[in-house]
Amino acid sequence: MLLLGRRIPHEHLVAGLAATLRVGALTADAVALEARKAQEADDADTTLPEPEPRRREPTVTFLTVRRLAHLPPDNRPLPSPAPYDQLLGRRTRGTTAASKGEQMP
Repeated sequence: MLLLGRRIPHEHLVAGLAATLRVGALTADAVALEARKAQEADDADTTLPEPEPRRREPTVTFLTVRRLAHLPPDNRPLPSPAPYDQLLGRRTRGTTAASKGEQMP
């Protein structure tokens, strides 16, 4: 009984003692059981406050998206790779670097 006071609050221990005296069960196990029941009942009685309704958090707008949304439309034509094709030398079949006698790395 003395050790129960270390683990169970005083008011729950007193409630356990009172409950066992009413029924006539005068053992330490019965007192511990009733004290734990009183503690669980007390914990169940303390209801948690209802959570606040979820607030709708503002959405995050990224700076790049915001800037792109405010740009005027781009009416330029799409780039063409045709001028770059002229920079490449025209090769015929069999005129690769390996066929000209150069060594591959």
